[in-house]
Amino acid sequence: MIVWGKNVFNELDKSNIKKIYLSKNFNNKEIFNEIKNNKLKYIVTDIRVMDKMAKNHQGIIVDINDYNYGSLDDIKNDKLILILDHLKDPHNFGAIIRTCEARGVKNIIIPKDRSVTVNETVMKTSSGALNHVNIIIINNLVQAINNLKKIGFFIYAADMDGENYQDISYSDKVCLIIGSEGFGLSKLVKQNCDVIIKIPMKGKVNSLNASVAAGILLFEIGDNIGI
Repeated sequence: MIVWGKNVFNELDKSNIKKIYLSKNFNNKEIFNEIKNNKLKYIVTDIRVMDKMAKNHQGIIVDINDYNYGSLDDIKNDKLILILDHLKDPHNFGAIIRTCEARGVKNIIIPKDRSVTVNETVMKTSSGALNHVNIIIINNLVQAINNLKKIGFFIYAADMDGENYQDISYSDKVCLIIGSEGFGLSKLVKQNCDVIIKIPMKGKVNSLNASVAAGILLFEIGDNIGI
């Protein structure tokens, strides 16, 4: 996987780096020291070649190992986890990962098919938060929901026809589900939830961006359950 930019490099797990491409005029001493101290392989590359590899690369492009997804077995003593129901936008995904890291949410569950996965844009948008949040990929969301119920999770999903999220008494172990952009929750997922919640809209817009909705709900729920 190819990622780029100085900030992205600084946030990367250096043990995950395979190769670094640097422009001929790259002169960041801190990054050079990191490369030297971690004994990382780098290649000085013509800027025109790098421009074809990535835009706005700031003179540094990094080839890293593909992301290593987790499984439901990784969920141990979590009190709050997040499911993304076929989210498609990598920018939204990256922003949600950052929010989860800030809120102390350690695990995000996504479906294998018809969903955004961890790619270059997600890595860049998450700004290093991906190093601290585990992404779990599963074949069947409904099956995952039922497995979570068996280990004590109560399932809350965000949708426009739900109850006001501020009026809910949340359980001790919460799984929050955010639907996809434009389509919301899939039918089977919605049918298998315990409670549907909503963020009341007072303006003319009837819905929020998925990452904004996730941020509001994760912080509210986290406060309610004491994390």
